[in-house]
Amino acid sequence: MSRRPSTVLIVGATGSIGRYAVAAALQQGYTVRALVRDQARAAGILPEGVDLVIGELTRPETLGPAVEGVDAIVFTHGTTTSERDVRDNDYTGVANVLRALGPRQARIALMTAIGTTRPGVAYAQWKLRSERLIRASGNPYTIVRPGWFDYNQPDQRKIVMLQGDGRQSGSPADGVIARDQIARVLIDSLDIDAANHKTLELIADLGPEQDELTTVFAALTPDSGESLDAAEDLVDLPTESEPELFRDDLATITAGRLNAGD
Repeated sequence: MSRRPSTVLIVGATGSIGRYAVAAALQQGYTVRALVRDQARAAGILPEGVDLVIGELTRPETLGPAVEGVDAIVFTHGTTTSERDVRDNDYTGVANVLRALGPRQARIALMTAIGTTRPGVAYAQWKLRSERLIRASGNPYTIVRPGWFDYNQPDQRKIVMLQGDGRQSGSPADGVIARDQIARVLIDSLDIDAANHKTLELIADLGPEQDELTTVFAALTPDSGESLDAAEDLVDLPTESEPELFRDDLATITAGRLNAGD
């Protein structure tokens, strides 16, 4: 059994998923740190007991205090379906936090989206690149690709984890899931060995929510340490053809992993 993390950094803590993630982490007994841009605003949103650290994902020089001393990081941030916004915030935020973390190890939970591997969808490819950086970092991780937020019916609470990213209609037909359940899966994954090195699409089915998720995680195929992509994905994005930004970030993060003796 791996050591349970103690201090969790929530990235995107004041967002619609992040708030639930903060609550779930506190309920599970973690020391919770939130990366925020506006301390006064965050204090009015987040519960007492959360350590508010000022920083911006797009300004790497501000992220050192946020990652100092944490042993888990949960990424819940997200923007629009604009390629530029996803590249400059969703992707770059992950890259900058990993750079700030350097060779130190932290248990990571990353939220992206169902349909991330859709061919030719520019904004989705940047989410996919953020996943690739996490896999290359050498950290233990779980990558969660949720379906459409809060389209589920009241009796549609059974948590289902899929792989292969085969649902790519770009509509709620791909699957639906409640926001609080997304947060629960992200936080639960930090302390479940069977969740490590797993990438999954997260949806809900008719039925009650499970009390425990170890067996659900255990049924998934782990990612290969020899690939930047998820275990059952079909992806045609050769690294040598990727944008220079990604290749530079990948080289830096991989070098940090090697320097750590991985």
